[in-house]
Amino acid sequence: MLKRWLGLAALVIVLDQISKLWITGHFVYGESLPVLSVFDLVLAHNTGAAFSFLHDAGGIQRWLFSGIAVVASVWITVLLRKHAAETLFALSLSLILGGALGNLIDRIAYGYVVDFLAFHWDEHYFPAFNIADSAITIGAALLILDGLRPTRKSID
Repeated sequence: MLKRWLGLAALVIVLDQISKLWITGHFVYGESLPVLSVFDLVLAHNTGAAFSFLHDAGGIQRWLFSGIAVVASVWITVLLRKHAAETLFALSLSLILGGALGNLIDRIAYGYVVDFLAFHWDEHYFPAFNIADSAITIGAALLILDGLRPTRKSID
């Protein structure tokens, strides 16, 4: 069962990296293409964490967030091994793991994370994000949902 969840995490990584390769191959940094009235494709580089948190920390954030991703990935893998039969819990962890490793690849390879999905309303923009970020967000929401279920056991 563990192989199934690790396979899902690997699929997230592959989709994330393919999409980032495509965008970097077709856009220059800062270029934007309106797709819908509320959605643009844009090539952005995020040296920080979510919403560019600590983007101006002088470079230490690259290794700080990389270290956090490695530790979290090891812990998530341990949890997946112990709880592989708990479908919603394992699904959420797999999405988070795939997203964390997808962004870790960028941090190690480039020193920043490639973002390209930009939603906005008029001149109000939500920070750009990517498939890895989406997987982490969906995984976190499912993890919260799983935690709210009355049959959920402690995660040790």
